[in-house]
Formats: sequence, C-alpha cells, structure tokens
Amino acid sequence: MKYQVDEKGFFGRFGGAYVPEILYKCVHDLQDAYRPIIESDDFKQSFHQLLRDYVGRPSPLYYARRMSERYGCRLYLKREDLNHTGAHKINNTIGQILMAKKMGKTRIIAETGAGQHGVATATVCALMDMQCEVFMGKTDVERQHTNVERMRMLGATVHPVTTGNMTLSDACSEAIRDWCCHPRDTYYLVGSTMGPHPYPDIVAKMQSVISEEIKWQLQEKVGRDYPDCLIACVGGGSNAAGTIYHYIDDERVRIVLAEAGGHGVDTDHTAATIHCGTEGIIHGARSLVMQTGDGQIQEAFTISAGLDYPGIGPMHADLAEHGREEVIAINDDEAIYAGYELTRMEGIIPAIESAHALAALRKLTFAPDDVVVLTVSGRGDKDVQTYLSHKDMAKEYGNF
Repeated sequence: MKYQVDEKGFFGRFGGAYVPEILYKCVHDLQDAYRPIIESDDFKQSFHQLLRDYVGRPSPLYYARRMSERYGCRLYLKREDLNHTGAHKINNTIGQILMAKKMGKTRIIAETGAGQHGVATATVCALMDMQCEVFMGKTDVERQHTNVERMRMLGATVHPVTTGNMTLSDACSEAIRDWCCHPRDTYYLVGSTMGPHPYPDIVAKMQSVISEEIKWQLQEKVGRDYPDCLIACVGGGSNAAGTIYHYIDDERVRIVLAEAGGHGVDTDHTAATIHCGTEGIIHGARSLVMQTGDGQIQEAFTISAGLDYPGIGPMHADLAEHGREEVIAINDDEAIYAGYELTRMEGIIPAIESAHALAALRKLTFAPDDVVVLTVSGRGDKDVQTYLSHKDMAKEYGNF
C-alpha cells in the first residue's frame, strides 16, 4: 500500500524511533513482537470477540436526515460515541492490552488529554487485572474531572502533571520518563498514532476496525463500499487513522480532517499543527511540530482537551504533505456551534473533539448525491460544562 509504514518505521520521511538509550531495548522488543502477535489467529480471535461482546461493535452507521438536508449531501455518522466507555479509544486499548499480556508485562502506563484514552486504558486494565497508572496534565484534570473520577473508580492511579502547559503533550513526556525508569515490567499503552515506531502503526491497525466496518455498512445502505468523502477530527490522529485506513489508497474517496484552530491559526493560541508546524522530533518520532526557531516545543491551545497536542502523527504528516488529506483548521467558536447544531438537529451530543469534524461541513461544498461519512469519535457527556460555559461563543452563527 502506497502510504503505509515501511520496514524502518517511516511514513515517507516522517516517523522512525528517536528514543533514549535506556528505552532502546523496550522499543526494539516491541518492534520485533507486535506483528507476529497481531497476525496470530489467537490474537485475532480474542480481539474481535472482545470488540463484539465487550465494546459493542459494530458501531452504527447512522443516516443523519436533517443534517443531510442542511448540508446538501447524504450524511452518515459513524457512531464511535456509542462504544463502551464513550469513544473510539477502547478499540486500541483492547488490542494493546492483549499485546502487553502476550509480552509478559504486568504494569500499564498511559497518557491522556480529554481523559477518554485514560478511561479506556483503566477499563481494560480492570478487565485484565493489571496495574494501571495514567498521566494527565493538571489543566486537563481540572476540566475533565468526571473522566478522572471514572479512572479512579476503575482502579487506576492518576498522576496530575504540572510541567509546561499541563496538558496532553506534558502528559506524554511524563509517561515516557516513567517508562525509562521501569523498562522491564511496564508496557506504555500509547493512545494515538504518535510516538516512536511501532506505535503509529499499532494504533492505526487497532483503529482500522472503523473503516473496515464502514465498507460493509455502506455496501448495505447505499450499494457501494466507499463514500465520496470521509471526515474526521485529528489531534494525534488515532480516530482519523481508523476512519481512513482502508481508503487511503482509494483516490475516489476525498479525505477531510479537522484540526483544532483554537483562537485562529494566525494567533499564538492554536493547536493546528499541520497548518502551523514545521518538521521536527516529538515524543520519539519525526513529524510536524509546533516549535520555536530553536526547536523548543510551543504550547498548543484549543478548547478541546483531546486535540491539545503540539504535534501530529507521522502518518498524517505524510498524507498531508502528499495532498492525500485535506486539513481544515476549526476554531473554538466554530466547534462549539457545531456541537450544539448536531445536538439540536439529531439528538446527539458529540464530544468537542468530534464537533471539530462537524464544523468542517460548513466549509465544504457537496453534490446532493454525495455520500459523506463523518466519524463522531466520542460522546459529549464529559464536555457538557464546557459547552454551557462557552455557549455565547457560537452566537454569531445562530441561536440555540
């Protein structure tokens, strides 16, 4: 496949594994182990059984009639918000916890921003009776309090991170530091298509169940297995990777991703890495990074805790560079409006992350017969307070 990872862990010139010497063996062991594990019949059987019986897959592909009329297309929503734990993140944690057990690891660490990956990791650790420690920026601990309590209820230890901007990037850095101190017994369960090889490939493969289902669901609903357009939000890139995985080489399919513009790409308060980033190294991979002229990581800013990352997965950096992905920056006010719009028009409260993808609809033009699939990556229960406290943001677009 044209855009897939090569044997050295690169997507074009992006990717690789740039890790400290103390982690070299951990990362190398994972590189050697992951393909034989995930390609084994035993893994596949366990993974798909848990996705079906525990996660509740397949997630529905829902025809959004009123939104279709508003945007002049045939809009289908891939309902990852209906998964157990409320987001797409569980697909990946189920797969990686099975890998960790196969590798004989006994302690799981993870980073989280919006808290959904933390909850999904704590969930599978409870399921598999494994120790779980989650690193989360102090800023995110405060704005995603409900998810923090869910993690604790599930038996995880949550470590508030107080360095830097105290958000997702800082949580990733702290998790990597912990891994350096506990290389023998610890498995770092990465939540997105970021980090050193093989994590971007592992997470994309685990999430590819999304596009795998879209193919047969579309065949049932519209008589063909591909859409005219796919839309997803992108931060690190796991939900986007899963949505597009089986369509990357299908040039009939337009791919549109929405990244977090924050206050605007022309301001210092943005998380739009593809628009504003330059080539660099972040968390063990070469990718696009928001950084200063001397290579220091700049703080990302967005209302969305799950998109608050100053980098992008190397897979998406490569696809964007080749023009395979069309990336739109969505500002905070646009995302808030789009979240309210879906809530009032279809009775679905989306996560603010997903609302960024919905906001892209206002910036696109479709033909009436175009089949558009948009992934609602998570549900908005965790974001209700944010929606309420920022309701005035969306007033210029209409009243709710």
